[in-house]
Amino acid sequence: MTHTHIQVVVFDAYGTLFDVYSIGALAEQLYPSQGAALSVLWRDKQIEYTRLISLSDPAPQGSRHYQSFWDITRASLRYALARLGLVHTQAHEDALMAQYAELSAFPENLGVLQALRQRGVATAILSNGSPEMLQSAVRSAGMSDLLDAVLSVDSVRQFKTTPTSYQMVLDHFGVAPADVLFVSSNGWDALGATWFGFTTLWVNRQGLPAEAIGPAPHHMGRDLGEVLTVLQPL
Repeated sequence: MTHTHIQVVVFDAYGTLFDVYSIGALAEQLYPSQGAALSVLWRDKQIEYTRLISLSDPAPQGSRHYQSFWDITRASLRYALARLGLVHTQAHEDALMAQYAELSAFPENLGVLQALRQRGVATAILSNGSPEMLQSAVRSAGMSDLLDAVLSVDSVRQFKTTPTSYQMVLDHFGVAPADVLFVSSNGWDALGATWFGFTTLWVNRQGLPAEAIGPAPHHMGRDLGEVLTVLQPL
């Protein structure tokens, strides 16, 4: 199925545009034989903390327990190190956090974004990431001129998958939910966006099973190139 009515393509950042597990190489240097385990546990705890905060106080004006994604990322790293029984030094923590600010981008990203720009399709990021984190990652990846908006949930103090977080896209672009193609490599994010009413594409980079609750995403692919297939013909 193709969607000629799509007006905006919105990307999740972490895992979708930027490889959150690319940090494993540095983690492996610092903690031999534990790099992969550290990067996975770090990521899992990071997402767990965002859900804990949003579920504990989902007030319209934002959670009283809200912390920036940068602070949550640092706290998650400290937890992961402790959980794995690894030596925690400030130097190692700072090195890993600095690397997180400039995660590797997936190789097909720029080509897809350039193709969307040539077609006149609006593009944006909607992310749990703090504004500074996102700007650093976008700049490092050379995407600054290829995105119309970089939206951080920091402004509403609620993390995805709250409806308030997804509403940011509609408020910014003035479009209907179905006119948005929301692209995420996180199955839970694709599900939340589908519930919200977006047209969704799950970039299933890791070949994971579909979520066992809720509707399936409207589309699924293995990399970002699937965006161009979904939008054909324009």
